[in-house]
Amino acid sequence: MATGHPIESLLRPAVEVYTVAACAACAVVCVTAPWMLALAPSIGYGMAGAFIAFGLMRSNQAWRVLRYRRNMKRLPRFAMASRQIPVSHRSLWLGKGFRWQVQHTRRLYEAQQPEAQPSLRPGRLFRAARALEAPLERWHMPWLVDALRWDSPINPVRPRPPVGGDPTLHAVEWRETDIYLPLAERVAHTLVQGTTRVGKTRLAEVLVTQDIRRGDITIVIDPKGDADLMMRMYVEAERAGRGDVFRVFHLGYPELSARYNAVGRFSRISEVATRLSGQLSGEGNSAAFREFAWRFVNIVARARHALGQRPSYEQILADVVSIDELMIEYAQHALPGHDDNAWPQIIKIENALNPKTIPRNMQGRDNRVVAIEMYLQRNKIGDPVLAGLRSAVRYDKTYFDKIVASLLPLLEKLTTGQTAELLSPDYQNIDDERPIFDWMQVIRQQGIVYVGLDALSDFEVAQAVGNSMFADLVSVAGEIYKRGVDDGLPGPKLNQKRPINLHCDEFNELIGDEFIPLINKGGGAGIQVTAYTQTLSDIEARLGNAAKSRQVIGNFNNIIMLRVREESTAELLTRQLRKVMVHQRMLVSMSSDNSDVDTDTDFSSSGGDRVSTVQVPMIEAADVVSLPKGQAFALLEGGQLHKIRMPLPKPEDAAEMPGDISEIAEHMRERYHTSDHWWTSVAPPPVSIDGAPPAPAPVAATQAETPRPINSGLPQLPTPSSTVSGWAGDDLHDSAVADD
Repeated sequence: MATGHPIESLLRPAVEVYTVAACAACAVVCVTAPWMLALAPSIGYGMAGAFIAFGLMRSNQAWRVLRYRRNMKRLPRFAMASRQIPVSHRSLWLGKGFRWQVQHTRRLYEAQQPEAQPSLRPGRLFRAARALEAPLERWHMPWLVDALRWDSPINPVRPRPPVGGDPTLHAVEWRETDIYLPLAERVAHTLVQGTTRVGKTRLAEVLVTQDIRRGDITIVIDPKGDADLMMRMYVEAERAGRGDVFRVFHLGYPELSARYNAVGRFSRISEVATRLSGQLSGEGNSAAFREFAWRFVNIVARARHALGQRPSYEQILADVVSIDELMIEYAQHALPGHDDNAWPQIIKIENALNPKTIPRNMQGRDNRVVAIEMYLQRNKIGDPVLAGLRSAVRYDKTYFDKIVASLLPLLEKLTTGQTAELLSPDYQNIDDERPIFDWMQVIRQQGIVYVGLDALSDFEVAQAVGNSMFADLVSVAGEIYKRGVDDGLPGPKLNQKRPINLHCDEFNELIGDEFIPLINKGGGAGIQVTAYTQTLSDIEARLGNAAKSRQVIGNFNNIIMLRVREESTAELLTRQLRKVMVHQRMLVSMSSDNSDVDTDTDFSSSGGDRVSTVQVPMIEAADVVSLPKGQAFALLEGGQLHKIRMPLPKPEDAAEMPGDISEIAEHMRERYHTSDHWWTSVAPPPVSIDGAPPAPAPVAATQAETPRPINSGLPQLPTPSSTVSGWAGDDLHDSAVADD
């Protein structure tokens, strides 16, 4: 096939094969019977070499056409074990694919023409096999159905993998290469979009695996909970020798989870009120109540801090509900420092109180609080914390309860049941062996954290906890940006910026006002956000403001888009691409009569092909909607469009898992079923590893079997005591190709 033609025309019969056959025949004749061509033997050998050379050139052209047409129906298998995933300290591997250019748009345009459809349809034998499956099943011949559906290259009628979509989108290029994103571009943040069960979780596993093995700080926030993703993180942490800094925080399993205090660490005490009140609505009339909530949380946080106590959600709720007790406790602590005789005077005032003489705004308050207020009216004491508490208790109690009413539901979400043990840990309880962590500790120790928020069970609590974590991360990012990671530690301050890879699955369920500064300014502290969501409408609905949603989207410089169902979401990618010129062929046929009777010509006719150009989008929204599972378009490095596909997992050696991790994983599999096993249509059977029998379900380890060390910063994980198969996703590698 000659090159340089305006129309490439690869969807056609490989006519070059005929030339190859003719060249082979001529070469044989030139060698065996040169006399038939009136050639001397020495000349015959030279002619045979020339025929072979020309035949090889034409065979390469024929193979190009045949391979192109074959890939249009079924792409080559692309499977990879996690050990085989390439890890670089300069680039992030995304999969195999190619840079999408003008010729790919032209090939796709050609494949969409009606005359190309016969080359894309399965053969008659394939269609006949699919038509026979239903009758054979009715005739109780499942063994024959299984034979027809046997997924093996030697089966000429094996079914296509259940990935759907349009296979031509990736088949327009047969020369695949590894696609990398430079690590310097990750700080510009990455947005991954795709509808349910099209490969977002598989892509997350590929990216998280590289982050862990590269040695980066890796934080995964998973609202629903994916057991395979959690286990993948643990396995990779152990392989990388980082199992001692791996943490699992899961709201669904508080008895096995690590503990976390979102307001326990701060550089300024006012951050506590900001993190908490930031989750309240600030629209319309709610703005005033939000400001009141901030003020009262700040008052109680300052008081607890002055008392030498670490703030917690549980303590804040108790103080807001009963601020009288905090007032009394702080007065007992602070007043003796100003007046040794203060407390006896307060007791005397309390004993002399007459309910009829208590000011109206103080009615309903504890008598001792009333006595403290009366004492302070007579004795001026310059204590700003005490002044704040006085301003709070001087409000009418009924009015006070109303203005903090918007704060109480949020605090109750964060302090109900066993959730309170996780979010308000008791630092003094040495019998509780569950570790306690905070983000600064994780960052300093290059930690790995999996956060499961159990959103399917309790969405409201999951949302509140997720927002608290984001608000805490924003605060930590600000501290790192100002002072560096090593501030406050002994020794030389290196203050090197460490990449913090934050993976947020279904992040539209967690996003709030606190997320905007995280992606706006978090890059200065090394935070690199990879957010996974389904549609743009999800983000807008969560924020309740189109301008804010555009503000969030505008901070993602890299876009990886799998199959989506919303056209406006697909247009987020396609609107950023320029239009290109493609060639189209037009058949021209003309005829005309001759009115001159003096000539022998009665009419004339002509026919031919006319090649013209037309301007079309590089890709359209319909192409994004038609992507097969496991494939994506990626807009990287300032608008460079790539077409990628992700590898299927392969089975690998089983990994030792500690009892608590195994128990959480098994419960998550039973309850959630959210894993993206899009490469198979049936549940996988148990898999044997290296010829061994399938691993049994793990048994939860007892405390005696898996002793936990008492928390000290980020303590060591318990000694592994049970075994599970390495990764459930790996069990499905035999279900065939990742693309249709």
